[in-house]
Formats: sequence, structure tokens, C-alpha cells
Amino acid sequence: MPLTILVVDDDPGTRLSISDYLELSGYSVIVANDGQEALAKVEEYHPDLMVTDIVMPRMNGYELVRQVRQKPAFSLLPVILLTARTKTQERILGYQSGCDLYLPKPFELEELGAAIRNLLARSQIIQSAYRLAHLDNTNFLDNNSSQLNEIQKPQWFLELTSREQEVLELLTHGLSNADMGQKLHLSPRTVEKYVSSLLRKTGTSNRAELVRFAMKHGLVE
Repeated sequence: MPLTILVVDDDPGTRLSISDYLELSGYSVIVANDGQEALAKVEEYHPDLMVTDIVMPRMNGYELVRQVRQKPAFSLLPVILLTARTKTQERILGYQSGCDLYLPKPFELEELGAAIRNLLARSQIIQSAYRLAHLDNTNFLDNNSSQLNEIQKPQWFLELTSREQEVLELLTHGLSNADMGQKLHLSPRTVEKYVSSLLRKTGTSNRAELVRFAMKHGLVE
């Protein structure tokens, strides 16, 4: 079954060119005219990835991504933001909203296709790791007591602070530093320091690897 991609843009020409290219690349494509319509289609179709413009009527791309990220079922949905806005602060806003990639217009469809393939491959790895970790944890709990489970946790995990554990839990839900900071009453810069500490302690090189590691080893619920 082909993977499903949601394309969100209020410009019919852009929407059509992206949709045609993706369909020719073997994907199943659904479209939306604005963020509000897109939010409903995310709930209805559960796409594997979303490509969205930022400047749109009714609900812009920033708000769309923020609302998608607030839904646990879509916290890890790969999102690409497309926009003609190229200022640094606007790119920062895009990443703070929770997007995975910020692609400025104009762009080549081949570049978009490569980015989509990369994000989908990473997403499938994370989902596979999550399912495997969930299965392993279920089997372990069925055959061992909770006390034994505590004893067999990796030694480095016992060295995580309570705040690091909170950040780790929120990372698996795909929250940005700003969103985690709001929930934990910390500044985004302080959150980033906790993330860096987690990367160092787990020996991972980026957030995607950290999430996979945490899920594989049953470090998060």
C-alpha cells in the first residue's frame, strides 16, 4: 500500500504541481486548501507525512503544525514547511512550531522528493523501534516482576535526573524546545541543555536517534 502524503497550500498551481509529482513518485496524495481543512484531514486520513505552506487563510502553517503536534497520535508525524519567507527568525518560528524541515520557495520538486524520502525512512525506523520496544516490554512484564525490571535497567539510566527523564518523555511526543519549556516552565535554551545531556549520556548524535534509543530500551512509556 502506498504511503499517504497530505499537501496543504492555498495556491492551486503549487498544490497541483506537488501532488502530480508525488503521485508519479508512487505516493497516495490528499490535499487541503488551508490549515483548518488540513487539520480535519489529518484526523480523517492519518497521513504518513505532511507538506504545508505557511501563509494561508483561516489557519496558517505554524498554527497547523502546533495543533497537530498537540495530538499524541500525530506527535511524530513528519512535517515539511514550504514558504517564500526566508528570514532567520521566520525559520526559527517554523522549527519551534515543530516542523522537521523548512524548505524555502522556490524549490525544485526533486529536492522536495529527496527530503520526503529521507523523512519517511526515518519515521518508519522510529515507528518500528517503538513497536519492537512495546512488544519487548509487554513480554518482559508478562514474565518478570516489576522489581526485577527495575534491577535490570541500564546503569546509565539510573543516573538520569528527574528533569532529564521529563524532557526525554516529551521528546518522544515530538515537542519543540519552546513547547517543552512551556510544559516544564523552562526556557528553550535550558531545555536544549537537557537534550544535549541526554544525547551525551545515551551516546546518540541527534534527537531522532535519541527517540529510537529510548523506545528500544523501554525508557519511556
